[in-house]
Amino acid sequence: MSLKIKHLNGDTTFLLTFSPPEQRPPSNRYGRPPGTFSVLIDPWLSGPSTMWHPKFLLSKHTVPSCISNLSHIPEPNVVLVSQDKPDHCHEPTLRQLDPTSPLTNVLAIPTAAKKIRGMKHFHPDRVHALPAYSSKDHDSVIRFYIPPLSPGGAPGEATIAYIPAKLDMSGLHNAIGITYRPPTVAPPPTSYSPLIDSPTYSNFSTPNACRQTFNMPLTPPDSPDSSTQRPRSLSNSTDPSTRSTASSSSVPLSQTSSVTTAPSTSFRFTRPSTSHTSHPSVSSTNSTHRLPRPEKTLSLIYSPHGLAYSPHLIPYATHHLVRHAALPLSALIHGFDRVENPWYMGGNVNAGIPGGIEIAKNLMARHWIGAHDEEKENSGLAVMKIRMKKFGVGE
Repeated sequence: MSLKIKHLNGDTTFLLTFSPPEQRPPSNRYGRPPGTFSVLIDPWLSGPSTMWHPKFLLSKHTVPSCISNLSHIPEPNVVLVSQDKPDHCHEPTLRQLDPTSPLTNVLAIPTAAKKIRGMKHFHPDRVHALPAYSSKDHDSVIRFYIPPLSPGGAPGEATIAYIPAKLDMSGLHNAIGITYRPPTVAPPPTSYSPLIDSPTYSNFSTPNACRQTFNMPLTPPDSPDSSTQRPRSLSNSTDPSTRSTASSSSVPLSQTSSVTTAPSTSFRFTRPSTSHTSHPSVSSTNSTHRLPRPEKTLSLIYSPHGLAYSPHLIPYATHHLVRHAALPLSALIHGFDRVENPWYMGGNVNAGIPGGIEIAKNLMARHWIGAHDEEKENSGLAVMKIRMKKFGVGE
């Protein structure tokens, strides 16, 4: 199985594509292979981003996006909006999405969801506010049921969780956690005697609205050319089962921002609690059918402004990621540069490498991809006292 990360602009717009190991021809009108799941994050392709008034903050891209319109990529299963600020929740770009699509759901933090509903572009039933993650609340994680690839196979599941910072005056610091366990095909029959301890798979109780087959068609165009900028991704994986499309320490962002990663062989499958599992019935006189073993889980954390691992991310890591056997972390999307405003303007804007290192080390991140590090054209009162410290891969 694989995770492909496509950086669509030089800032924080990404297209994630999760695919199962069993690659099959497209089987529906969307032209997507069964079992894939795609997420479009914080779309802003072109045009200015203005907060409140141009005199307060006006931002423009300096690196052209690799696509000019969202119609140039396949419809995603989820559009994820992590901030209500216009460089994350960009109305002109969001309006490029088909409001009648039955495939796409918009998931956004509460303030952004309210803003998106106010656009009156999408049907209200397609826009959902993300609840804050709580290790004590099962419903604080959004779950997507992915049907088996064949009768008798195991279903897959994708999850999305929103982890906000507490007492954050700027309202910028949060993280979005995403996991993906692919569906499987039915295992072939064997002539063995019945297994005493057969693996089981979870019986997911998912809202009918989420019971969709998530598929993904052709790969979108290359990421924007930013050869003049520093490399913006790191990889610490030495496992041969983890593959990257380029060496992240020696190539520019346009090459390193597309990453394909497979789980390490060190991943350990954690058997679900028996109180939440069921055994499929097997009837055969001459052979025993092996029950489908759930695949290992890919995991990603997206935190463009940064979020302290302790105390905010620890509950998610120790409860959700560990329970889903989703460690080491497949990828971390987090800024490299540290940006500060005076305390009365909100204080820290981007945590940068100093904040991301703690997450990467504790979750053993196999890939670290930079976000929110584009050298944009900024003007206005909000940036007059900005202080920035740039970091390179070597640091």
